[in-house]
Amino acid sequence: MSTLGNPANIFWHECPVGKAEREKLLNQQGCVVWITGLSGSGKSTLACSLSRELHTRGNLSYVLDGDNLRHGLNKNLGFSAEDRTENIRRVGEVSKLFADAGLICIASLISPYRKDRDACRALFPDKSFIEVFMNMPLELCEGRDPKGLYKLARAGKIKGFTGIDDPYEPPLNCEIEIQEKDGVVPTPHEMAGQVVTYMEDRGFLKAQ
Repeated sequence: MSTLGNPANIFWHECPVGKAEREKLLNQQGCVVWITGLSGSGKSTLACSLSRELHTRGNLSYVLDGDNLRHGLNKNLGFSAEDRTENIRRVGEVSKLFADAGLICIASLISPYRKDRDACRALFPDKSFIEVFMNMPLELCEGRDPKGLYKLARAGKIKGFTGIDDPYEPPLNCEIEIQEKDGVVPTPHEMAGQVVTYMEDRGFLKAQ
């Protein structure tokens, strides 16, 4: 009888070089910046801008983009509620590995369901999970429609599209919220600066 997947037969193997040693080598603290929001809200734009800003400062980061991951790691998943949950679960586990390696992992996904994001947060008991909510109105996101998906959803050609016929559950206690100010959307540089300031103030950009 196969015992594959039986926790009783799987053991964690510790290595002599741990997270603290890797963080000291990189002079930063491993963490995940989880960017969530509607399609077209600017998640990928912020992720890339933040990665560039961190690189300029000498901090090592890596972007996990939701669409990019569906070309490989999550290529066998669709958009049902169950598949969305599994999609986020996988990315959460990969993010945890990146953070344990001492990197700043920037995860950019719609991640519409609060319970799935909270499950990812629970993987980081040391409070190294930084949730960034791109709080942009649906009208703005639909007006941008960079991939033409809202148009297809409105025409009924895409079913279960977040914000149209599938819900988006906004965070209740996110670390950072990015939104319009007096009707003006912050620039990518300004958004990245807001995240960097948060990380800097809390010591993530240097080793403990």
